[in-house]
Amino acid sequence: MLAKINNFEIDLSKPIDISISLTNTDENPIAWYIEKPVIEPVVFGDWIGKVSEGKSSTNFNNIFFNPHGHGTHTECLGHITNDFYSINQSLKQFFFFAKLITIEPEKVGEDLIITKSQVEKAMSNSTPLSGTNEALIIRTLPNQKDKKSRKYSNTNPPYLSEEAAIFIRESEIQHLLIDLPSVDKEHDEGKLLAHKAFWNVKDTHNLKKDARFEATITEMIFVPNEIEDGDYLLNLQIASFENDASPSKPVLYSIANFG
Repeated sequence: MLAKINNFEIDLSKPIDISISLTNTDENPIAWYIEKPVIEPVVFGDWIGKVSEGKSSTNFNNIFFNPHGHGTHTECLGHITNDFYSINQSLKQFFFFAKLITIEPEKVGEDLIITKSQVEKAMSNSTPLSGTNEALIIRTLPNQKDKKSRKYSNTNPPYLSEEAAIFIRESEIQHLLIDLPSVDKEHDEGKLLAHKAFWNVKDTHNLKKDARFEATITEMIFVPNEIEDGDYLLNLQIASFENDASPSKPVLYSIANFG
């Protein structure tokens, strides 16, 4: 099915899913020191909500998981603020022009850091087809398939520098997507410099009017190597949770210029 947006043609029959599915197996990725998700049937006495057990006409599972630690998720600034803000109230539009870039983080001491100069160079390599990009997708190297099942806790994963986050914010990117468990350093004493810089939050207890209430960060995506850097249409799907974050399903579509 083809859709036409401005002077662009989008083939909606060829989605590129860059989310990581949630499972209750050891193949599920894990961050932030928690155990794997639990997906199990409801039990009432000798009744089990599982068709294969012979006592139920339906499969009727409970699911226990953490959106931040168990896979692809999208969060709003409520993730770091004293007051409650919901991703379901913050994200009201779901289609965006997006640029995919690939970066190999730089070694700085014991850390691997995505720097401002790297982001700036990667973003300047091509002019956005739409004139501007609303979303930025960062794929990091090496891009191994085990990102879909990696155990990140206490591994000091790569992260985004504060200067890079400021540059992305000043580039008017509203939605940042990355294939890491966090845009910030794992053990950073609660500074959260990249989160704060991107959302323009200087005081988590007293937000100013210029805080970016509609901006989102999506973490723990996976972009296969065969997907080329460049411009895409992004469909950023979330579940309707009144929470600072929701499991999400970002989907890309290739763009053709027919004008």
